[in-house]
Amino acid sequence: SWVPLLNKNCHAGTQVFLCSLFAPVCLDRPIYPCRWLCEAVRDSCEPVMQFFGFYWPEMLKCDKFPEGDVCIAMTPPNATEASKPQGTTVCPPCDNELKSEAIIEHLCASEFALRMKIKEVKKENGDKKIVPKKKKPLKLGPIKKKDLKKLVLYLKNGADCPCHQLDNLSHHFLIMGRKVKSQYLLTAIHKWDKKNKEFKNFMKKMKNHECPTFQSVFK
Repeated sequence: SWVPLLNKNCHAGTQVFLCSLFAPVCLDRPIYPCRWLCEAVRDSCEPVMQFFGFYWPEMLKCDKFPEGDVCIAMTPPNATEASKPQGTTVCPPCDNELKSEAIIEHLCASEFALRMKIKEVKKENGDKKIVPKKKKPLKLGPIKKKDLKKLVLYLKNGADCPCHQLDNLSHHFLIMGRKVKSQYLLTAIHKWDKKNKEFKNFMKKMKNHECPTFQSVFK
């Protein structure tokens, strides 16, 4: 799903680029995005994607898009607005909208989800290492039950960016993530707040919601 990438606002031209790619303008032939637009979006968004364990997919290699031919462009290639990242300095997995639909969407896109308390957070090799204290699986995915006891999570490249949810570890948290090689990466975190209206709506929807299936381009 491309929606999480769009929600991160990693580049002002992301939506134009993706729409022109997957719904190209057709005259006598399809008109695809300009190469410079692809490169600008890639250079701004790939660092954000790496927090989630993704790299720029092969199917979006920018050298396959036109350079001097007719193509879709948001603004001229030297315009600062098109090349300026729009994100914040907050660790991207911690910068999440607290809306029930957005949480459900992220849950479906995640490989695993847990309700947990956190024992401690350390810095390790440029990442934040998160050691759980108590955990209840909502969606196990690649995690085996026997491995739950020793489970450790990582906020990739997150050693030096702020994650405000981790400032106070006295709460329970909703943690979502995916497995990359031997690491379990945190891709979203929310305070488990039953008093919050949107979170309560999420809890109700979660019980009966069926996630759609889709083929990922990030393999």
